[in-house]
Amino acid sequence: MIVMELNEIFNDAESINVYNVGEKTSYSAGEDKYNTILSGWNDMLSEARLMPAFGVSINRETVKDLQNGRWVEFEFDCEREAEGMPFEKLLIKVDASYYGFNVIRYNSKTGYDGRCYYYDLVNKNMSGFNEILGNL
Repeated sequence: MIVMELNEIFNDAESINVYNVGEKTSYSAGEDKYNTILSGWNDMLSEARLMPAFGVSINRETVKDLQNGRWVEFEFDCEREAEGMPFEKLLIKVDASYYGFNVIRYNSKTGYDGRCYYYDLVNKNMSGFNEILGNL
């Protein structure tokens, strides 16, 4: 298991999966589109604050929700840990109007069940990042 600060972990993703109305497209580290997504993600988080999350994810609900809207998922080559919580993937619902969002953890034993992280974008919303994903 690799332990890191959450905002640094995204840069180590082996691949980035983009879900658009349930259709998954994967981009591997080093690909131009992977780099475009990661650059937009880091720009969006440049002044964001990690906050305590109030919610938890329920696997069956999250899997069902993946069929609607746009999502981005960071997938790692081994288990990672941040803030004392382990994961193998991190999933985020992308909506242009969101000023903050949950980061849902995935583990092969429990799926998307469990506590989340939460980012406050501090006077920004996800519109720019949403646009990047829509133009891939």
